[in-house]
Amino acid sequence: MPKVMPTSLPQLIEGYDVFFVDQFGVLRDDAGPYEGAVTALVELASAGRKVVILSNSGRSGEYNSERLVKLGFASESFDFFVTSGDVAFDILSRPENAIGEKARCLTISSGGDSNLADRLGLVSTDNAFEAEIVIISGSEAERIPMDVYREMLHPAAKNGIPCYCTNPDIHKLNNGSIAPGAGSIAKLYGSMGGRVTWLGKPYPEIYEHALRLAGVTDRRRVVCVGDSIDHDILGAKSAGLDSVLVRTGILADVNEEQLKDLYDRARAYPTHILQRFALQPGCDV
Repeated sequence: MPKVMPTSLPQLIEGYDVFFVDQFGVLRDDAGPYEGAVTALVELASAGRKVVILSNSGRSGEYNSERLVKLGFASESFDFFVTSGDVAFDILSRPENAIGEKARCLTISSGGDSNLADRLGLVSTDNAFEAEIVIISGSEAERIPMDVYREMLHPAAKNGIPCYCTNPDIHKLNNGSIAPGAGSIAKLYGSMGGRVTWLGKPYPEIYEHALRLAGVTDRRRVVCVGDSIDHDILGAKSAGLDSVLVRTGILADVNEEQLKDLYDRARAYPTHILQRFALQPGCDV
């Protein structure tokens, strides 16, 4: 196993010019900002570092950016907000990938969100028997059993309807605990014989999109900060970028031995470890 070095935010600022920062698990949980995260993001911007919030959210970067600002983050503390939903829209709206006009779309999401389908001009349906495309962008598995999702999606999978998962996260944070994420629902669709196209971390399209947007010419000066080995750390490795695993979020309660097993299973190791995304971990800054 490669040696993973503990680090601090000032050391990272000294070593990198561009930061790809995960949203949930690094900056915030489902309730609000983590201690010190608001100030830490301001510090990156004040040091002249380019910051891209990189999130496996099926909703747009504009929506997520506005929500982050409402939570107390300064709009000037990040340069771009890139979501897997944005990348999906970019890819699916290209002429070579164009979906039939007014195609019937079944969206699995949270809060009734159908943003991507609406942006693509699709017609939303709740009936999997008549769906011509399935979009999985979110999960409400904290209240909807996975067996219900299985029953809901089975007709579409059986009919060979293409599915696009715009939030590959296998788990999600929910009231201090962990619940199945949209990625778990997409895996369920695949297990029933459905064909799933994955868009978001750890898949390359979202990183290439962010690198172009940030105008990166030297990948050695970019670091990805995240709380998930399977998404943030593996994704950074696949994109040829350094990474930082933050010990908040979904791995907050995992011990060192369990962490090593997760590294080995994913065959992905972070460049650095950071206890939390803050100038002084454990302090209210």
